[in-house]
Amino acid sequence: MACGFVSPAEAVKLVRSGDTIVLQGSTSIPNVLVRALVERAGELRDVTIITGFGIDKEDAPYAKRELMDSFRALNIFVPNNLRNAMREGVADTIPCFLSEAPGLFRSGQIPVDVTFLNVSEPDENGYCSYGISADLTVSGTECSRTIIAQVNRYMPRTFGDPVIHVSRISAMCRGDEPLAEVPTPVANEVETKIGRLIANEIPDGATLQIGVGGIPDAIVSSLSGHRHLGLHTEAITDSVIPLIEKGIIDNSLKKILPGKSVGSLVIGSNRLYDYINGNPDFVIRDVAWTNDPQIIRQNPQAMAINSAVEVDITGQICADSIGDTIISGVGGQHDFMYGASLSEGGKCFIAMPSMTGKGKSKIVSHLAPGAGVVTTRFQAQYIVTEHGIAYLRNKPLAERAKALIAIADPSHREELERAAVERFGLSFLRLK
Repeated sequence: MACGFVSPAEAVKLVRSGDTIVLQGSTSIPNVLVRALVERAGELRDVTIITGFGIDKEDAPYAKRELMDSFRALNIFVPNNLRNAMREGVADTIPCFLSEAPGLFRSGQIPVDVTFLNVSEPDENGYCSYGISADLTVSGTECSRTIIAQVNRYMPRTFGDPVIHVSRISAMCRGDEPLAEVPTPVANEVETKIGRLIANEIPDGATLQIGVGGIPDAIVSSLSGHRHLGLHTEAITDSVIPLIEKGIIDNSLKKILPGKSVGSLVIGSNRLYDYINGNPDFVIRDVAWTNDPQIIRQNPQAMAINSAVEVDITGQICADSIGDTIISGVGGQHDFMYGASLSEGGKCFIAMPSMTGKGKSKIVSHLAPGAGVVTTRFQAQYIVTEHGIAYLRNKPLAERAKALIAIADPSHREELERAAVERFGLSFLRLK
C-alpha cells in the first residue's frame, strides 16, 4: 500500500532502465510525473513510454533526439504533443484498432511494467478516480507491477472503470494541475451544411458516436428536434451537454447501459469536467469495451460519424496521415464503422469539407502516395460533404466514382471525371 505522499522525484525512482510505461492520456497527462522522469534521463536507458490519444499544451519533453538513449516514444494514436517528434523520426507508432489495443497489454504482446496516472483525491474508502481517461489506461493499470499516481484535485470523479484503490498504488505525489481544455469549435458555413445533411439522416431513437471538431458540433446542433437519442461513443465532448439538458439525449432506447451516456474518454472544457464530476448519468469504460463492434452493434440504429483526410473515388478512406506524414492513428473509426454497420438500422458516415483550406479536393482520384487506408472501400457507406451525400455500400466502383464526384467541389469535378474515365473506361462512361 502506498504510504502517504512523496515528492515526484521520489515517486519516479521506481522506474528502472528497460521498463515500459503506459502514460495516461486524453486531456489528463500526468505532467508532474513526466517532468520528474525526464530529470532522471541521465541515469535511465531504454525506457519505453507508450501513449494513446492525448492533448497537451507543449511537445512531450521525453521525445527529443538528445534523449533517445534514455526514452523511446511509442504511441498507438499520435497525440498532439508527439506530432513533431513523429515528423523528426524521434517517435514511432503502432497501427492498431483502438478496441484491440488493450489486448496487446493483456496478452503480453507488449509487456507493461509501469503506469503513470493522474487521479482524484482518495475518497473515504481509499478509492481514487482517473475519470476522464479510461481508454488504454485501464488495461495498462491492470498489467503493471508498479502504479505511480499524481493526485490532482482537478480530476473529476466518474462512474465506471477508471477507479483504483490506494492499496494498488506504489507511490503517490501531489500534482494539482488543471486539466487541458479543448474549446468547443464554432462551426463555419460549410460545416453547418454538412451537419444538417447528416442530422436529416439520423432517426429518433438512434445511438450516437460522434467525434471532435466543427462538423460533429454542427451535427449535434442540428439535432434539437430529435427525440430519445442515446450516446455510446469514444470521446465525450461539450457538444452533447445541451442535448442532455434538453432531454433529447435520454438514452432510453439503448440496449447497452440504457439511461447512461457512455464513453471511454472526455475531452472539452472545465464546464464539461464539472458536469460529469460525480454525475451517475455518465459511465466511462475501458476502450476495449466501448469500441468493441459486438457491443456497439447491440444498440439499435447506431450512428457512427467520423471524418477523413481524403477519400478516393472508390471509397478508400484515409484518416490518419497526410501522405507519408502520420498525424493521428487508426483510432476508433473502424471499430464504430463496423459496429454501426452491424446494428439494426445503423448507419456509418464520413463527414468532411469538399476541399482543404488550400483549395485541394478531399475527394481524389488516388490517395496521396504513402497515405494509409483506415477504412476500406468495402466498409464505406455514407460520404458527406457540403455538396451532398454519396451512398456507396454495395455499389460497383464506377457508380461509386460517379456518386463521389457529384459531391466534390464543382471546380474539381471535371478533373475527377477524366480520372474516372481513365480508370474505369466504359463502365464509367455509360453512367453519364
